[in-house]
Amino acid sequence: MSVGQAAIGRIFREEYGRSLATLIGVFDDIDVAEDAVQEAFALALIKWPAEGLPPNPGGWITVTARNRAIDRLRRRTRERHLLGDVALLVPGGEPEEQDPVRDDRLKLIFTCCHPALSAETQVALTLRLLGGLSTDEVARSFLVAEPAMAQRLVRAKRKIKAARIPYRIPAAHELPGRLPPVLAVVYLIYNTGVSDPEERGLCAEAIRLARILSTLMPGEAEVAGLLALLLLIESRRAARTRPDGSLILLRDQDRRRWDRSLIAEGQAIVRRCLLHDRPGPYQLQAAINAVHADADTAARTDWPQIVALYDHLYALAPTPVVALNRAIAIAEVHGPATALALIDRLGLDHYYPFHAARADLFRRLGRHGEAATAYRHAAALAPAGPERDFLTERA
Repeated sequence: MSVGQAAIGRIFREEYGRSLATLIGVFDDIDVAEDAVQEAFALALIKWPAEGLPPNPGGWITVTARNRAIDRLRRRTRERHLLGDVALLVPGGEPEEQDPVRDDRLKLIFTCCHPALSAETQVALTLRLLGGLSTDEVARSFLVAEPAMAQRLVRAKRKIKAARIPYRIPAAHELPGRLPPVLAVVYLIYNTGVSDPEERGLCAEAIRLARILSTLMPGEAEVAGLLALLLLIESRRAARTRPDGSLILLRDQDRRRWDRSLIAEGQAIVRRCLLHDRPGPYQLQAAINAVHADADTAARTDWPQIVALYDHLYALAPTPVVALNRAIAIAEVHGPATALALIDRLGLDHYYPFHAARADLFRRLGRHGEAATAYRHAAALAPAGPERDFLTERA
């Protein structure tokens, strides 16, 4: 069966990080691995439409990229000594999945999130290398120009090479100190998949990585909290959109379509986290989602408990985004006017959920002209896709 470019694009998103991480583990060179994987996908664009998908597209990409990299190294006579190592490291067939604690993609995240790199660079590099996002897509995520982001990524890769930042999962005693940016990146990978229908493979990848981290660090409550949070959000996937792809708000979702097995697993993890008595931001966000999952209808949601959890979360992480979400919950307890007064104090003019929240509060207050203006502002800032379409329709 022939395959179109859109299907190959989806495979690229799903397999790019896996193939790249495997080749970095073999060649210990990000640039060599990147060039080889991109050449393999370029070849796939030629061969697959005519010949159809291979039985294992990801394995085909990895093996083809590996062979391309070996050919390139063979041409560099000064590096002939590396070929013997490559022959020993890489079998002739398709690569097998590694043991979880030896996972190449997790190694790549820890490399990208090394403390020698800035926090923004850690996130940008991970999205580029593991998520397969283009430099332009990463640049738009950070609201910077593509050339500036390209320079930032090149500098980061040079620094990894010059500083000999190791491609490995840190030793057990190093893990707690290296954990915060890794958790942040895994969460961002998941959110990237949620916000873009073309990136849904990233959601499964983020959950997989969170499970591996939980295996590596069973005593870390925040790791468990992140896993629970992702499972609980993922449980609502089937109810989040209509057959035509349009967005359905949480309060309007058919809760019979929520995945009860994911909810049960996530809520069980939340209960175990309570035993640690070391609440952190991911645990509290998971608890908030667990409360939503407890309600069989939107009307039966325990909003006072959610507000109390947001109060605790804001005490730990007093960010404008947390304050915005707290205000949205307060609207359900104390009314939209109280929430609007809180939201208007926040400096989030370039954050489209801020304008969407204001629009909804204006609508509930009967201030329809202001609601329409706010919806239009939110739509202008939102990325292309179901959310922008929803906001435009509301306007």
